[in-house]
Amino acid sequence: MKYLVYASLIISGASVAQEAPNNAISATNAAKTLLTDITNTGNSLIAVGKHGTVIKSISGDKWQQAELVPTQVLLTAVDFSNENNGWACGHDATIINTTDGGVNWQLQQAQPKLDKPCLDILFEDDLKGFAVGAYGMFYQTTDGGKHWQKRFLDSLLFSDDRDYLNDLKENDPEGYEAETASILPHFNRIEKTDNGLMLVGEMGLMARSIDDGQTWQRIEEIYPGSFFAVASDSTQEIVAGLRGNVFAKQNGEQQWQHFENVKTATINNIINYNNKQWLMLANSGVIFHLQDGLLTHEQLADGKAILDGVILDNRLIMATEDGIKVKELTP
Repeated sequence: MKYLVYASLIISGASVAQEAPNNAISATNAAKTLLTDITNTGNSLIAVGKHGTVIKSISGDKWQQAELVPTQVLLTAVDFSNENNGWACGHDATIINTTDGGVNWQLQQAQPKLDKPCLDILFEDDLKGFAVGAYGMFYQTTDGGKHWQKRFLDSLLFSDDRDYLNDLKENDPEGYEAETASILPHFNRIEKTDNGLMLVGEMGLMARSIDDGQTWQRIEEIYPGSFFAVASDSTQEIVAGLRGNVFAKQNGEQQWQHFENVKTATINNIINYNNKQWLMLANSGVIFHLQDGLLTHEQLADGKAILDGVILDNRLIMATEDGIKVKELTP
């Protein structure tokens, strides 16, 4: 998802308790912190980022720090199932949960010895969720995160790798455990689409589950580079990632269209605007626009990486490497 940006910007901290003062901070001050993800809970906006930062929108352009966040690792993704229940994940396979709309958070999982970041988290309802990350990290829960089950998605292995692992499992159990820790590519993003769950990642990985995450099948490779974003509507699916590569496929068709792109900024997320166009948020302050089959781009003046964004009242509220940024959109 945002793995390449993190590698150059952040050194993760340890999982220790952190209490932030309950005071409103302006969007200007919030902009001093690397923010990696943002979501609309239906009641407010929640953004997460560096050193366990969690901030919540209150009135106007004011933001408030969470009162209690039980970690100081880099948080990489956040998702809410309703206005009260939310989860965030980050480095050291850390997962935290809130039941009061983002004011207070509790630790559900932290594995510093694993030394791998969770890169995305998705909850379908208050109970069922998925957390994915580096080297094939895949966790799922059916009880709201009270228990997280680790899974190894061997269906996403190449056939040669599967044969190799089967042999190790039989003859060298310790070697098998070591290999399964790194043989799969990074899982950068998981999304719910009209055609089931979709997983995209490193080395051109695209995979789909049509049985709510129980089984996964690779989609035929269309590009060898990394994907960090996936989105869909009732007519098409879109994947995007490294160096501005964008592909789209109409529902019911097999062929993916690769869009010619003169700008090579890596795309971190895709959001729909007014059911008319797709906004693709990228590194170096680039926003790509895909509408009616035409891909264009604009360059923001500050040149800061845009990691995620939400649209509220015809404004694009962005989580960037330099904090919250706001852009007015044309209705």
